[in-house]
Amino acid sequence: MRDLLDLQAQVGGLLVQVAAPARRALAREIATALRRSQVQRIAQQRNPDGRPFAPRKPQLRDKKGRIRRAMFARLRTARYLRQQAGADGAVIEFASRVLRVARVHQYGLRDRVRRDGPEVDYAERQLLGFTEADERLVLDLVLAHLVP
Repeated sequence: MRDLLDLQAQVGGLLVQVAAPARRALAREIATALRRSQVQRIAQQRNPDGRPFAPRKPQLRDKKGRIRRAMFARLRTARYLRQQAGADGAVIEFASRVLRVARVHQYGLRDRVRRDGPEVDYAERQLLGFTEADERLVLDLVLAHLVP
């Protein structure tokens, strides 16, 4: 979180002098690039600090070694992971229908497996977060936008 505030302080001073339509276009470009990097990181099943996601718990009824599908395959689609951009900033967030599932995994909370199922403690898997590469990406986009 501290890195994000430092990044905002660095970039904020530069963007004050840019007109609102140009800031909106830059925010859209940043949101698209960040969303793409978040999707790639979730597909690789990595936390922002580089650690792999906690593995799934073993299923009793499944065959040994069988993986049904990749974790969070649908959450990382454009339908559920949305981006918004305006002159004041860019936002990447999960749609309201899957926000609860994303929050449970982001913070490692307790939730029900099914509506009538048992409650389970989920491992923390940080779906959204800034990496050092993301910070460099934002700075590079801002500088490329400011310097023709």
